[in-house]
Amino acid sequence: MMRDVLANSLKDALKAKDTCRTSTLRLIQAAIKDRDIANRGLGKDPVSDDEIMQILVKMIKQRDESARIYAENGRPELAAQEREEIGVIKSFMPEQLSEEKVRELCASVITETGAQGLRDMGKCMNALKERYPGQMDFAKASGVVKDLLK
Repeated sequence: MMRDVLANSLKDALKAKDTCRTSTLRLIQAAIKDRDIANRGLGKDPVSDDEIMQILVKMIKQRDESARIYAENGRPELAAQEREEIGVIKSFMPEQLSEEKVRELCASVITETGAQGLRDMGKCMNALKERYPGQMDFAKASGVVKDLLK
């Protein structure tokens, strides 16, 4: 389970006195705990591994945006810190699919869902997000699906 992997990694980072990895892992666990609390309030189960992947993807996007803003505003040390955190987070994600594999998967999802045009794009994207969380950039996949549906 993903929670166990994260907990063990935190222990290892603490023993190694790796401050960046430790703080990033604590942030990940806090985000998971926040989602657990929100789910409990809605009567849902604790966060699943797929939802943890979605949380990690969101955290990467946030840090990527922050790093870009820091770089634009002349704060390279803060941008570097954000990029270092991205590296830590990505180490817990599955390997990203290649562009040709993404194109192939998009085409198969379009066939499976029976999508006819752009109005069916949401169905295709939902299927991709369910099946391949954390394995592809869904912004790029959206462009591929859009091209294939035209």
